Amino acid sequence: MAESLVNETIANLSTSVNETAKNATSRVPATPEGMLVAYASLVLMALLPIFFGSFRSVKFLTEQKRNGETPESMTSKDAAMFPIIASLFSKEYINLLLTVYFFGLGVLAVAHLLRPSVERILPASFPNMTYTLNLTEGKSDKKTEMLNFEFDRIDLLCLAVSSVFGVWYFWKKHWIANNIFGLAFSLNGVELLHLNTVTTGCILLGGLFVYDIFWVFGTDVMVTVAKSFEAPIKLIFPMDLLEKGLSASNFAMLGLGDIVIPGIFIALLLRFDHSSKKDKTSRVYFYSGFIAYFVGLVVTVLVMHAFKAAQPALLYLVPACLGTPITLALLRGELTELFKYEDNPEKSGETEKTVEEDEGEDVIDDKKSM
Repeated sequence: MAESLVNETIANLSTSVNETAKNATSRVPATPEGMLVAYASLVLMALLPIFFGSFRSVKFLTEQKRNGETPESMTSKDAAMFPIIASLFSKEYINLLLTVYFFGLGVLAVAHLLRPSVERILPASFPNMTYTLNLTEGKSDKKTEMLNFEFDRIDLLCLAVSSVFGVWYFWKKHWIANNIFGLAFSLNGVELLHLNTVTTGCILLGGLFVYDIFWVFGTDVMVTVAKSFEAPIKLIFPMDLLEKGLSASNFAMLGLGDIVIPGIFIALLLRFDHSSKKDKTSRVYFYSGFIAYFVGLVVTVLVMHAFKAAQPALLYLVPACLGTPITLALLRGELTELFKYEDNPEKSGETEKTVEEDEGEDVIDDKKSM
């Protein structure tokens, strides 16, 4: 009897250590050290694009306003419809769409991130030239501009370099190439996808909170998507890296949606911090949301490991990312100010123009300090 109990206990402990998130079958068991390295790497890779993408989003918004452009942002209607639309497509259509879409845009995303670095290292004698791709509809007297895209030789050079990563990913599907694309998507997503108000962010995160719970706990769709789609829609890291090196194949994973969706809300908090007339150097709402995201992600990993089952990460991330800054605003007496903030208010005037210029100076100072 005692021997049987001991054997059963050992078997249960072994199962607890080696099963994770239903993200693979017939895998070589992972060691505790391997799992620690994998999960720590995933958490770090999730934090980096949110942190740097948030600061880039402030700079991007300021540059658009200075150029007289109207920044595009997600409306409350878009936010409410997003979970519904995402539920309408079948697995086959989503697979085809994501594979083509992410492969093509992955190359462009990496090129966009390479541009500043390539521009700095190129010599001043580099023969750069600017080109314009223009597409119009109709005859000369009634032409409608459909496309006006400007680029230069540096952009083409960056595109050529990023295409190498694209071919590598397409040919080998290597996990490093996948993560390069995944990180590029996440960073660009946090930078370029803007929520205009906190209310819109609450609608989006609240809707996806329900969406994620239903599709993970109610069906096996989300788990199947994460396991079977050959597109860089997730970050992956091998749990057997210590044993097999770069040829490792036993992966832990984190979906890009669990990075970008909370990330664009955290970026909005940073832009709210920059808009503050009381203290433009304060980043209290940004850091509160950022730390809350980190805690929520760690809780997700711990619960997933404890229950040996896939977990909807937004179940833990949404309450943390929404509840923390809103509670902070309530304690500071700034709840109304937080919910009234808009990236792109309808009114415009000299006062707002001055504020935008000040924001731009703050972003430059931030970049220098970073």
